[in-house]
Amino acid sequence: MKTIIEPFRIKTVEPIRLTTFEERQALLQAAHYNTFLLKSDDVIIDLLTDSGTSAMSAMQWSVLMRGDESYAGSPSYQRFKSAVNELMPFKHILPTHQGRAAESILFSLIGGEGKVIPSNTHFDTTRSNVEASGAEAHDLVIDEGMDPALEHPFKGNMDIAKLDAFLRANKGHVPCVMTTITNNAGGGQPVSMDNIRRTGELAHKYGVPFFIDSCRFAENAYFIKLREPGFSKTTVSDIVRMMFSHADGMTMSAKKDAFANIGGWLALNDDALAEKARSRLIQIEGFPTYGGLAGRDLEAIAQGLSEIVDEDYLAYRLRTCEYVVEQLVALGVPVVLPAGGHAVFVDARAWLPHIPPLEYPGQAVVAGLYEYGGIRSCEIGTVMFGRKTDGTEEAAAMDLVRLAMPRRVYTQSHADCVVEVFAELNKVKETLTGFRIIEEPLSLRHFTSKFQRIASV
Repeated sequence: MKTIIEPFRIKTVEPIRLTTFEERQALLQAAHYNTFLLKSDDVIIDLLTDSGTSAMSAMQWSVLMRGDESYAGSPSYQRFKSAVNELMPFKHILPTHQGRAAESILFSLIGGEGKVIPSNTHFDTTRSNVEASGAEAHDLVIDEGMDPALEHPFKGNMDIAKLDAFLRANKGHVPCVMTTITNNAGGGQPVSMDNIRRTGELAHKYGVPFFIDSCRFAENAYFIKLREPGFSKTTVSDIVRMMFSHADGMTMSAKKDAFANIGGWLALNDDALAEKARSRLIQIEGFPTYGGLAGRDLEAIAQGLSEIVDEDYLAYRLRTCEYVVEQLVALGVPVVLPAGGHAVFVDARAWLPHIPPLEYPGQAVVAGLYEYGGIRSCEIGTVMFGRKTDGTEEAAAMDLVRLAMPRRVYTQSHADCVVEVFAELNKVKETLTGFRIIEEPLSLRHFTSKFQRIASV
């Protein structure tokens, strides 16, 4: 059949409060034009993030009752560890309350002043945790990944030549090489198996460990199956195992590709580093057999890992984003091409060329989507990445707006509604104005900054 249906039935529903345009204008103004500061009850379709917003399955809800809350030696941890090792055969698995805790532990141990850490593209919390240690984060994605309109099967790839030059120039100052799969900040774009392998080999050539930021590993694996020669008949589970066979460790937010509402882990092969990480885990998260989680959360993650590699689900998942992208292209709305795995990314800078980057065209789109349709989205551009560690500001490489699709939450009609809202916004796009920041924290400013709309001339 041409129609790829949701491969699940809806068993429990949550009501949505429908608001008016006037209500949303007032609510957004009261939230200082930052959609992070809105109450979720005031949002109709919430595409702010796909992190922790998944609908759990009937089996996940059932295994919650099996959760063992023993402080040490819980069987829930053993089931969690076995489920992780089934796909990612690392020696040491340390549970954390979410992915950024795993990042914090890792970079507190290997980062520091004078260190530089390359990646295809560091996302916001990863970059912040690198910089909090005193190290510098550097992005080395391929040039194709910086052109939103360009069609390329693996726009998330690391630029191997740039990485080689970077490692040679910074010898002795690089504690690890990282790759994010899929590349979130670059439009949810996948990384090829060949690129993962070559990145790992190059890191090892320079005596540097290779880590994978793995939040959307299953989506990345399915892209490899669909797009990379030689993998069409390989199962997603086998592709996942192959991806991680090239790495020395991983950070993971289970709030993405494990269908969990909370959780994550740090996985390592290095015994000495794992011992230090375990001590740090006990200091800030909890005992190594629960980390920052309840036993029931460990059970939900273990079950979710068995469900995420279902290829019928992954076909539906990728098709959801592809469908919305196709409709937006038909409307003339510029988007990142090809469609990503977890979100639709709108090129706000191209769509609103009358708003300069330092007046945040992405934030203008975010505000418009909420006012016109009650859709909550997220700016991935100059607001998120424009502020430097020295306090200065410059335009980010791209000004994107991310519409992240929660897993197993919304239906076809919700997707069609999103497209309709874009059609309405497209009619008035020339009237949209930029913003200025009137209050911001020292780091991760996009979460809590307050904005003021710039009056039209």
